Amino acid sequence: MITVLLGLGGALVYGFADFLGGVASRRVRPVTVAAVAAAVGIVPLLAGLALFGGRFTMTGSLWGAVGGLAGSVGVLLLYAALAIGPMSVLSPLTAVFAAVVPVVVAVARGTVLSPVAVGALVVAVVAVVLVASVRDPGGARVTARGVAAAAVAGCGFGGIVLAFNETPSDSGIAPLVVARVLQAVLLGAAALVSARAGVASSGRSPARSSGRSSDRSSGGSSGRSGGAARLPASAGVGDVAGSTARRGPGRRLAMVVVACGVFDALANVCIQAGLHSSADPATLPVISVLNALYPIGTVVLAGVVLRERLTPLQGAGIVLALGASVALALA
Repeated sequence: MITVLLGLGGALVYGFADFLGGVASRRVRPVTVAAVAAAVGIVPLLAGLALFGGRFTMTGSLWGAVGGLAGSVGVLLLYAALAIGPMSVLSPLTAVFAAVVPVVVAVARGTVLSPVAVGALVVAVVAVVLVASVRDPGGARVTARGVAAAAVAGCGFGGIVLAFNETPSDSGIAPLVVARVLQAVLLGAAALVSARAGVASSGRSPARSSGRSSDRSSGGSSGRSGGAARLPASAGVGDVAGSTARRGPGRRLAMVVVACGVFDALANVCIQAGLHSSADPATLPVISVLNALYPIGTVVLAGVVLRERLTPLQGAGIVLALGASVALALA
């Protein structure tokens, strides 16, 4: 029961972070939002480390670094996929790979799942596809390049769960600190390169959007939900700082990005705690599939804050997700 609660809690908080990142990405390039949020997330993790303790071991730090690298690759490739293909196809594809890859690894290692657990996991994967389904009015076509980028991005997000699962249970959140610092460095470098490229291209041609237009707010900082809002190619870190100094909306934007980073860090804590909550080998596949239900948090906040309505498919996905979670708890 605790494992399921932590897995669902982590997914919901991930979804909140993605919603906030999506809102911020309407004003600033998504990779910039991701980099700033990653840097912000270091602070609550360090505070948790000071309050609750943790050990920086060679094994824990190594797997933390693997998790940070996998997350960075996932974010960057998801943005690349959504820039060239339809969000309605590539976003659910990414989520499915994020859910299935750890399950495949666990089964390959000899984990035996009960028939009830297998059925619940299958239902949960279907729920992931339904909840992550969104309208894509841009008319983009599916390409092999876009599918490959989305699939590898999903593998990257699944790699985060696999890496955190390998960290020693007595290391606390120390590996998460390592992962977050590396992710902040890598995404920060990518944001700087992207900003410079945007400035150079804006001097030769009109600004272009950095990704496919979306009719909803998902596609935020961590890149787990699908979609990047349409942004000017010249937007960058300086836009946030400049607008913050000039007017109130800039300060609100900064607060949104800060909240995004805090929620994303908290979600990582929930996921790692869930992975170490039980010695049962089935914990890994359960957490990985529940973690992929993060779009529920995004669509819930979109409904509350932006008054967006759930589509019938998303509503059905949420019902299936709750049913699968109950079955997993009983199993």
